[in-house]
Amino acid sequence: MITNPDFDREARCGIPEVVFGENKSKEDIILIAEEHLERTGRAIITRVDEDKAAALKKNFAKEFEVKHSVRGQAMVIKLKGAAANPCGQVGILTAGTSDIPAAEEAKIILEELGCKTVTEYDAGIAGLHRIFPAIEKMKNTSVIIAIAGMEGALPTVVAGLVDVPVIGVPTSVGYGVGKGGLAALNTMLNSCTPIAVVNIDNGYGAAVLAYQIIRGRS
Repeated sequence: MITNPDFDREARCGIPEVVFGENKSKEDIILIAEEHLERTGRAIITRVDEDKAAALKKNFAKEFEVKHSVRGQAMVIKLKGAAANPCGQVGILTAGTSDIPAAEEAKIILEELGCKTVTEYDAGIAGLHRIFPAIEKMKNTSVIIAIAGMEGALPTVVAGLVDVPVIGVPTSVGYGVGKGGLAALNTMLNSCTPIAVVNIDNGYGAAVLAYQIIRGRS
């Protein structure tokens, strides 16, 4: 046994245990996924590159339903026909197309948890006029995830225009003092409008927080 999965997490916290695929071998990920599928009928894996994703598909696609987000580097493997209970609607905004990987990671997690998503990519404040139609598109959402690198100001601006919780995701997009996402993170933490902030490139964490906010309202 190479792992000790927390199969009771969903009953305890409302969120299933998710496998972090980065730095794990594809062989180990397959073994871990097999444990999850045997016990719960589902395995959710984040940070899987194309090589690992190909190995997982080869091993599981015949027997199970496999959903893979290439840009989000996340995968869901589950019993065919299994569906989550509907939980509401979440908006996902990115400042630029370079921020899409974090958005797509959030999207696949949210949809597997039963949430509908409304997305609008490349709506950053360098063209401030783009934010207004994006927000209008999301008027029926319960939470908005705003994702940005560089100076990271998008979540602050959005939070000043909407009446729902905003979750900021800083990304490691940028150069110079913004390299690695620290400038975006610091901007979001210093926001003059109330927002929640997750770690750099943490689309998964934003998705889980959005889901918990919606569940807490029901």
